[in-house]
Amino acid sequence: VQLQASGGGLVQAGGSLKLSCAASGRTFSRWAVGWFRQAPGMERSFVGAINRSGGRTYADSVKGRFTISRDTARNTVYLQMNSLRPEDTAVYYCAADPSVILSNVAFQSAYANWGLGTQVTVSS
Repeated sequence: VQLQASGGGLVQAGGSLKLSCAASGRTFSRWAVGWFRQAPGMERSFVGAINRSGGRTYADSVKGRFTISRDTARNTVYLQMNSLRPEDTAVYYCAADPSVILSNVAFQSAYANWGLGTQVTVSS
């Protein structure tokens, strides 16, 4: 499966963006999909994920502000980001894998399929 993340851009603090992770090549409606981000000079870190059964997990730093959803008809997973902060500035990546389960959903090494990132910049 090929993944394409899109929807990034420049937004002021307090604003919102909605990222998309579109899959091509096969249906990934029953796959776990994770979102990760990498800020300048930092390691890539977990943002959130939707597991195979639709359950969602979020990093503490984004809980209550970010929401992941899945549109099976469009073969796309979304990351709705509200109340954005300058510290949310990063390149955002989506990843997917049919074998990821709840216990390893936050681990990058669990995902075999990655898309190219999309840049999110939040100005203060």
